[in-house]
Amino acid sequence: MVTIVFAHPWYGSFNKAILDTVISVLVKEKKEYKVIDLNKENFNPVMTEEELALYSKGQHKDPLVTKYQSMLRKTDEIIFIFPLWWFDTPAILKGFFDKVMLKNFAYIETSTGLKGQLTNIKSAKVITTGQSPRWYLKFIAGNLIQKTFINTTLKGIGITNAKWIYCGDVSKGAQEKREKFLQKLANSVLK
Repeated sequence: MVTIVFAHPWYGSFNKAILDTVISVLVKEKKEYKVIDLNKENFNPVMTEEELALYSKGQHKDPLVTKYQSMLRKTDEIIFIFPLWWFDTPAILKGFFDKVMLKNFAYIETSTGLKGQLTNIKSAKVITTGQSPRWYLKFIAGNLIQKTFINTTLKGIGITNAKWIYCGDVSKGAQEKREKFLQKLANSVLK
């Protein structure tokens, strides 16, 4: 099963067009999929004091965390779709990792560091949008998606095969560029 984690609050966004394209490809290929729409499901990314007390034990009380963990256990491919805000993930997606990827579910601690437990997820695609060109993100802004999100966070939970797909300059009126990106996504990237 493919799980899509979508982190954008506005259904009129280019990110929603990406989500629609991804779903249409999965339907066409007859792949089973589920969507975690963090904003529409009113996921609360803020960790409370009570939740923090449970966190170190790998526990929680949020029914959405239970739902998402159940979905992730059945997932063999995951697709993240989100905008880059301040060169990084939106807060709601960061909160998803903080609250869902708990000890003894997503990882265990060993003497040499974390050992990821979500090895059932064989591949990940990280589809992002932003204003900056890709070269700026990679060489000036610290390359946070590749270095932190993919190489550290995803790897830390056991996802070692991940690909970053980026569309920059999205608000500069380049409708043709957006359409080409969606076409490329549908024709080759998602295959």
